[in-house]
Formats: sequence, C-alpha cells, structure tokens
Amino acid sequence: MIVIATFYKFAAIADCAAEQQRLRDHSQQLGIKGTILLAQEGINGTIAGSRAAIDQFLAILRQAPYWADLEVKESYGNELPFERLKVRIRPEIVPLGMPAVSPAQQVGTYVSPDQWNDLITDPDVLVIDTRNDYEVAIGSFQGAHNPQTRSFRDFPDYAQRTLNPQQHPKIAMFCTGGIRCEKASSYLLSQGFEQVYHLQGGILKYLETVPADQSLWQGECFVFDQRVAVTHGLAIGSCDMCPACGHPVTLEDQGSPLYEPGVCCPQCSDRLTEEQKTSYRARQQQTLAES
Repeated sequence: MIVIATFYKFAAIADCAAEQQRLRDHSQQLGIKGTILLAQEGINGTIAGSRAAIDQFLAILRQAPYWADLEVKESYGNELPFERLKVRIRPEIVPLGMPAVSPAQQVGTYVSPDQWNDLITDPDVLVIDTRNDYEVAIGSFQGAHNPQTRSFRDFPDYAQRTLNPQQHPKIAMFCTGGIRCEKASSYLLSQGFEQVYHLQGGILKYLETVPADQSLWQGECFVFDQRVAVTHGLAIGSCDMCPACGHPVTLEDQGSPLYEPGVCCPQCSDRLTEEQKTSYRARQQQTLAES
C-alpha cells in the first residue's frame, strides 16, 4: 500500500535553503516521491511512499519547531502517483502575487467539515469556490459561486470587481486542501471584509469525514496527482487526465469525438496542431507498449 500525504502550514522560515537541503536528504533516503514547496511564508507538500517511510519522514519534519503541530491529510493507493521528488524554494507556497498577504498574521475563521453544511446553507452567506475554473467544472458545493479564475493569482482582481464588504458581509470559501482559501481569507480581511470563513482541511477533509448521504458536494474533486480526481471517502473518481492541456476529462468528455486518450480532449483538441497530436500519439503508443 502507498500512503499519499498532503500538508501545508503558514509559518515564518528563517533559512529556506537549509530546510530544503534537510528535507531533500531525508526524503531521498526514504524513497519518497512528490513535491514540497518552501517559502518564507511556510511549506506546502504532497508526498507518497510506504507507510513506514511516510511516518519516519513526518517525524523528522516535525522536529523543526515551526512544523511541530503540522496537520497531515492522508489517502492511499496501489502505486506511487509521482515519478520523482522535488523540493523547491518559491516566493510563495501558494502564488497569489502578493507576498505581503500572510495568513500567519491574520486569517479568517476556520470551519470544520461537520459545521460546513450549516454555514453554506445560510442565505446570508456568499459561498465562493477559490479553485481554478477547470477544477470547478468537475465538481463543487451546491450553490457555490464560481469566480471563473484561470489561476489563483486572478483572485484579487475577481474580488476587486465583484465583492464588497457592505454587500457581502459574510463570505465562506473553500478549496482542495484548505491552503488557497486560507490565503484568500487573509487577503479579504486586508481589504476590509470582517466575517470571512473557510473550510478547515478543504474539500478533501470534507469528503473524507462527511458521509455521502449528508454531503452537499456534487461531482468529483480534482487532485494534483495521477489519481486525477476523488469522490466521497477519497475513492478515486472517473476522470482521466489530458496530457496536452492538463485538465481533467469527465466521463461525458470521454464520450466526445474530440477526445483521444493520451492525445487531446474537447478543451484543447482544436488548439493543437497535427504535429503536436502526432507527437502525443507516439508517446501514447510507447506507453501502451511498455505497460
């Protein structure tokens, strides 16, 4: 069994380069794959490995005082969803384009998954999905507003154009694992919004803990690994991944004449040249031959 561990925390790191080397050395020794991002504002990672390797790595990670109370979400698979290990330093662990916005300084109110339904069914609450448009397309909470952003960096512009503290006194936000909506809550507080809430642990924690018959989630949740999407109980969903544009391909999309497995999907078929499609077809044939 492979354990997939996802974690993040906003905390000031004095020496990112030293922490990068420490985490890279230990993860390589343990055979762990995945991606860990470090910035002066904190850490964000998704890693995979054996049960023993993940437990040992997390114990080592938490030896640093700023990660001592790090919370981790786990899911499971039969094979490694990552091909290699990356430990990288970035200006931000989740790029908003505003490094001065810091959840370590101010953040909205955390709402646990078991309290989330009551909040988002309140008619006075504006519920916002802070994920990218292609993620929202395959699943979201009932009644949630889609900002139609192509990247998280577009969120401040959306907020400036659409939101107003007087017209929207209560705002509840959510995202995949909690990191984007947490930073978005910090941004809105800096813009004068007072009652800002966000789903603690994100959609993944909600799907893990809230029974399907009580859930207000509709569809699947896109994840950034080879599982592509998950559903209630974090079971692997039905979506495929388009290698050309990187977008999830739903069962409906897979029935389209514009979908070619391993080559293109309805979102990108018309944008690819024949040369590009030929290249993807060759890769797909090689993959099938090796499997």
